[in-house]
Amino acid sequence: MVSSRLYRVAVLVLDGAKPLDVGIPAQVFTTRASMPYEVRVCGAAPGLVTGGDGLAYHVAHGLDALAWADIVFVPGYRFPDRDDPPPAVVAALVAAHERGARLAAISTGAFALAATGLLDGRRATTHWHYARALKERHPLVLVDENVLFVDEGTLLTSAGAASGIDLCLHILRGDLGVAASNHAARRLVAAPYRSGGQAQYVPRSVPEPLGERFATTREWALRRLGEHLTLDDLARQAGVSPRTFSRRFVEETGYTPMQWVMRARVDLARELLERSQRGVEQIAADVGLGTGANLRLHFQQILGTSPAEYRRTFTRGE
Repeated sequence: MVSSRLYRVAVLVLDGAKPLDVGIPAQVFTTRASMPYEVRVCGAAPGLVTGGDGLAYHVAHGLDALAWADIVFVPGYRFPDRDDPPPAVVAALVAAHERGARLAAISTGAFALAATGLLDGRRATTHWHYARALKERHPLVLVDENVLFVDEGTLLTSAGAASGIDLCLHILRGDLGVAASNHAARRLVAAPYRSGGQAQYVPRSVPEPLGERFATTREWALRRLGEHLTLDDLARQAGVSPRTFSRRFVEETGYTPMQWVMRARVDLARELLERSQRGVEQIAADVGLGTGANLRLHFQQILGTSPAEYRRTFTRGE
């Protein structure tokens, strides 16, 4: 399903911009027939922008792109704790947000959003190395360094470069649905879904074989969502005790094992609602939730909507 709406995306390149942070939204939302996005890369002014890591960028657009965009990405940049972006950039970001555009920061791009004052009193994240600096420079921002990304509606922030992919896929999922997000993830050879609540890094050293077993266990569970799965089943497959599995799983994903399974089941149900004509009862059975009533309950708890409304939203314009 391709949306009938065209989303306009601006990628704002500031001095010292980090190459991966610039490339991620430009590639994820690249203009193509299967993706209803148009991307413009811009700077404080058209022309050459000195980037970080020995690279420079020649951008075709200036701040007028922010007045055009529905979504504005601010990639991370070097030394964000030293100076705020130029006043014209800050003013353009504020104006874009007031007009209704979403502002999304990757890594240290959060400092630019914080400089607008729009993040005051709101949750936000940034690369863990700069979390303390963000707190000190902008004390009214509620900085959470232990998550991959934060969605505050029209203000979104993410941690390091890899979590920028997670944030972009999260935005895709909201705009176009799970099927389109999963398709983009396959194109990028990226994990189709890592929750925003997942930790940026594991707080203690975990032996590599254990980490590999947990990744294998998650893949194992994803192939068996329609079956009855218990904590004991997952722990047995991982080769550790249920107590150890549960504790380490929370550290790695931000969810208990069974919370993660439930969200995976709802995510699969979302894709089936988008891509098939199966009824709610059949989908509930297919994803391991048993009954339509159970599916509706968890849809409401996790997504704040019903399966029927979700299907209507992501099949309009087909």
